[in-house]
Amino acid sequence: MLECQNLSAGIPSTVVALFMGAAAVSPALAQQSPPEDPAASEEARPATEAGDQPETTAPERRIADPDAPLVPAEPVWNTFHGQLNAQKYSPLTQIDASNVGRLELAWEYHTGDVSDGSGELPKTVWSATPVFANDTLYLGTPFYRVIALDPATGEEKWSFDSASTLKALSQPALKNRGVAYWEAESPVAGEPCQKIVYLGTMDARLYALDANTGELCEGFADGGILNVNKWNTTNTTFPFSLLQPPTVAGDHVIMGWAGADWQHAETPPGNVLSVDPETGELQWVFETIPREMWDQTGTANVWTAMSVDEGLGLVYLPVASPSPNYWGGNRTEPIPFATSTTALDIATGEPVWSRQWVHHDLWDYDTVAAPTLVDITVDGEEIPALIQATKQAFLFVVDRRTGEDVWPIEERPVPSGDGSVEGEVYAQTQPFPTKPPPLLDQAEKADIWTIADIVGFGGCSRLWDDLWYEGMYTPPTTRGEGTYTYPDSAGGVQWGGVAFDPESQTAIVNFSHVAQYIELIPREEFEELKEEREVAELGLHPQEGAPYGMQLRNALNWLGMPCWEPPYGELAAIDMTTGDIKWRGPVGASQKYGFYMPESMGSPTIGGPAVTAGGLIFIGASMDAKVRAYSLETGEELWSDQVEAPAVANPAVYEYQGRQYVAFAAGGNPILKDQVGDQLAVYALPED
Repeated sequence: MLECQNLSAGIPSTVVALFMGAAAVSPALAQQSPPEDPAASEEARPATEAGDQPETTAPERRIADPDAPLVPAEPVWNTFHGQLNAQKYSPLTQIDASNVGRLELAWEYHTGDVSDGSGELPKTVWSATPVFANDTLYLGTPFYRVIALDPATGEEKWSFDSASTLKALSQPALKNRGVAYWEAESPVAGEPCQKIVYLGTMDARLYALDANTGELCEGFADGGILNVNKWNTTNTTFPFSLLQPPTVAGDHVIMGWAGADWQHAETPPGNVLSVDPETGELQWVFETIPREMWDQTGTANVWTAMSVDEGLGLVYLPVASPSPNYWGGNRTEPIPFATSTTALDIATGEPVWSRQWVHHDLWDYDTVAAPTLVDITVDGEEIPALIQATKQAFLFVVDRRTGEDVWPIEERPVPSGDGSVEGEVYAQTQPFPTKPPPLLDQAEKADIWTIADIVGFGGCSRLWDDLWYEGMYTPPTTRGEGTYTYPDSAGGVQWGGVAFDPESQTAIVNFSHVAQYIELIPREEFEELKEEREVAELGLHPQEGAPYGMQLRNALNWLGMPCWEPPYGELAAIDMTTGDIKWRGPVGASQKYGFYMPESMGSPTIGGPAVTAGGLIFIGASMDAKVRAYSLETGEELWSDQVEAPAVANPAVYEYQGRQYVAFAAGGNPILKDQVGDQLAVYALPED
């Protein structure tokens, strides 16, 4: 629904530690994906044939330059995902498979902006990919400061403190994923704010700073500060928290926002906003929820990064699920843009095409990552494509111009409810990709980890017997222990998304194996339960305004061991000319009480990979707080180093003064384990 931060909320940290420790849609456009089943419909929706996409009636668009190259000619890492195409790719070759073993710490920097939650401040979650631009490395921090560093030495050039409220206004932790960068097409020498760094805060302020000096840009909004919350006018249960840096493309600064998970049935509708980069004036608003439904539901927001094809003039939105997450009786009418990938005309905000990946989403299966834009050759045809990774561990691949299937995406029947949930309706089919294959097997419950079952005196087997599951998209229930969910709400693939090597046309993705179970609890019973026990201990979440609260738990034995068989996280390479998996294997190591599990068991991961023309994959993301390099060709681990906390940010790869660097922000996330940090670790080959 919103930021996927609350996986461990309501579960003791000792248990979690092992793994987690204004656009209106036209009728034709709405049919790009099969609509949600309204309550009045009793007939099964027919399956959509592969590539059966009606023509869009969106207005004719001016395409900037359809022949513009998707991959920049020069190496850049000036956005959250490296480039606006979200490939997380560097053409640099100085570091390669033959010498990466010699990689050493070139320099490190500590921001000082860190909290473990034991004092007055909430915990920090620092997932900020460093941005390399203007011969500078820019960082945002979870105390909502911006720091500009010399990219060769780590020496501080300037810093800016927003003096923002350091309170958990919409999230359980202070969180920042970094900053965004813009520069004028023809910067005027001596004029301020020809190059701008943007910082968002949890209290819904967007700061515009001169990239050279760190001074506020006086011409932007109110003296350099834009109050984004002035557009938060419906169901204002939380502020428009700007935790993800905005997407900056041309003369547009495009913002989604984050809010509080699982708390309310009625929340702000998930509008996406574009403002002028120099003035902060509103350019357009895109509304993801029909206005007639604003008084009964909300969100379907964009809380993660977006991607852009500047040649086509399109921005691609990964849209989250509507509220509340696990009961949809308040939103039985279609919400076509919810849990979708939606392409907008970047100049106007008008929708061009949209594909909905979950109909009537009851599982918090937000579209979690910026789609990766790629050019691939399939059966001899060159296709401008888009790879959308999802929490379900699917990779949907479509033509990014039209949204049409590259490989068939089939509508398949899925389970309906068991009659225990008042007011609910159920989608009768859901989309499934035929290629690439699902990264996780969701047809049956995962195999039980025998060791955990023995140590737990058969508790895992009893839990498996009691949980309802009829395959992927089994809906929540009020009965027994509830419904088994796999992948879990934090997702098979998280917001780190898919990296792509354009030379070999290989996609790289990390994903987690985590099983949970969800139970809907009638309101009166929920309130009694909440009074009897600690809410945090039980994993209870209110869904206020709905007839059900809910309880979400990880499938663990009494000692906190996972009931499902390892591995717990993997890294995979997919040949995007065929859709086949080239290799896959465990990534990282799980850890608890200072003990590391065998690396063959892998680790759940948060954050994503970067790939280079040197034949390397760089990734942190794992519980064991290590950063690693893998062979792009074989998946073999070639190098690793220990950092201060799990590096839950995508790495940045850049070149400065002839030397190649790889930078990791090691900030930690309590979803993985109770370890936080403030270290920026930057690696290079020895200068000799």
